[in-house]
Amino acid sequence: MKRKPMRVLVVVPAYNESAAIGGVVAELLSITPPVDVVVVDDGSIDGTWLAAEKAGARVLRLPINLGIGGAVQTGFRFAARLGYDTVVQVDGDGQHVPSEIPSLIDAMSKTGADVIIGSRFLDVRGYTTSPVRRIGTRVFALVNSIVLGRRISDNTSGFRAYNARAVRFLSDNYPQDYPEPESVILLGRNGFSIREIPVRMRGREHGHSSISAVRSVYYMVKVLLAIFVDLFKERIIRQEQ
Repeated sequence: MKRKPMRVLVVVPAYNESAAIGGVVAELLSITPPVDVVVVDDGSIDGTWLAAEKAGARVLRLPINLGIGGAVQTGFRFAARLGYDTVVQVDGDGQHVPSEIPSLIDAMSKTGADVIIGSRFLDVRGYTTSPVRRIGTRVFALVNSIVLGRRISDNTSGFRAYNARAVRFLSDNYPQDYPEPESVILLGRNGFSIREIPVRMRGREHGHSSISAVRSVYYMVKVLLAIFVDLFKERIIRQEQ
């Protein structure tokens, strides 16, 4: 019996990315095998939704800005409702390379992992980042080692592939505050297998990051506190059960 082709949905959360989103969508729609693309416009005020729609994506428009957590969760719920086999999360600013998506999906198929994270730090060509962010990455990797018993080199990466089981779980439980690093802990503590593969990433094509050195330190501290609170809440729930 002929095997049904895998249905893959690429979820692109975007906030005020009108300058980049058209190119991102065009690249995504050109990869082989083909994928479906949905852009979740997170309350943008610059015409992001229109640029995405003109480029050929389906667009889900949020009436207000919910943040990255709410936008990605909206994409997961859409995928779960329509029964997609795999969801790939891609940023809307052009930093992720769509041609790497088949590698993520292939790694999921070969390893049987529920989640594949595209790591910018495993690529032999390396990824240039600030000293403060490098320290933060090492701290997060240490936390993962302690909490999950394994190292994740790039748990802030927003370039990920999820199978249907992980999508269904995250559609109800996706973290809202610092979703990328928190979701790694959440998935790992709930029995989902996570693997990483090296991927290339580009510099931001339009605009600039608002995260300065001081804000990077603040972000790192806030993420660590959020993870601690998540673990504390989990412990309380287990005790009550």
